[in-house]
Amino acid sequence: MTLSKLLLPLLIAGNLSTAWAAEQIVPSSTTFHVSADESLKSKLPADIAKRGYIVAGTNPNTPPTTFFQEDNKTLAGREIDVMNAVAARLGVEVRWQDTGGFDNIIPGLKSGRYDVALSNINATKKRLEQVDFVSYYDASRLGVISRKDANIAPFTAFDAVCGQEIGAGAGTTQIGRLEAASKICTDAGKQPIKIAVFPDRPSGVQAVVSGRVPMFFGPYEGLTYQVSQVKPLALSGTIHVDDAPVSVAFPKQSALEEAVQASLNSLIKDGTYQKILDKWSIGFGAVKESKRNEEIFG
Repeated sequence: MTLSKLLLPLLIAGNLSTAWAAEQIVPSSTTFHVSADESLKSKLPADIAKRGYIVAGTNPNTPPTTFFQEDNKTLAGREIDVMNAVAARLGVEVRWQDTGGFDNIIPGLKSGRYDVALSNINATKKRLEQVDFVSYYDASRLGVISRKDANIAPFTAFDAVCGQEIGAGAGTTQIGRLEAASKICTDAGKQPIKIAVFPDRPSGVQAVVSGRVPMFFGPYEGLTYQVSQVKPLALSGTIHVDDAPVSVAFPKQSALEEAVQASLNSLIKDGTYQKILDKWSIGFGAVKESKRNEEIFG
């Protein structure tokens, strides 16, 4: 298979953000049939129960998180399967919208454009000042990729790469992590880490493949998927962090939070949730319970 074909999911994700207007409904694919629970449906806000759907924003990025299939228009991935299952358990459907970039997610929630957003969003106390969260995935494992022919020795901490250049996606928590790691380097009398900021993960991964940057830092599951598909790439770094889970984001004090949390815990209990993660080969990130807002950080 040619390199251009291997990079197709990246190219699709990176180039379609302007092709879809933010208000346009994007079709999605899911392979899990989930039955509705009337007792959970009663927790839905009256307006959502009446209209029969939840508006969800996502930033199609790379498999297995959220991405466009080969038809260039149908969404698939962990986020898509999880939220579609949550909605089905509540007896409604999801109407997906492309946010056109990760940085547009919180403004879109605050303006009421989306009821929820899912796009590998880490719950943080700083973000909690602007939006609310319901947790659903353990994101404590992060990765760093490079080209195989760069022969970068495997590492588990950034002190091994002080003085080198590493990319990360704009608006992500990875930028802050690299800044903190760079300070540790300089405090130890070493050279700082040069941080290259990319508009999204696909453009950063492509930059590694083309040799424009030596490394890119991001979610472990997404980067390991790319390594499995794109021959020149290798996983050089595995970074473990004590971090709050990836979460569904909501406008502050959303009346929908209780229903989504209850639905998630129902899916965890009956095994559907684990099946979804296992489908994408990321069962290692399963949480035992979905938590909400401040209790996430407890």
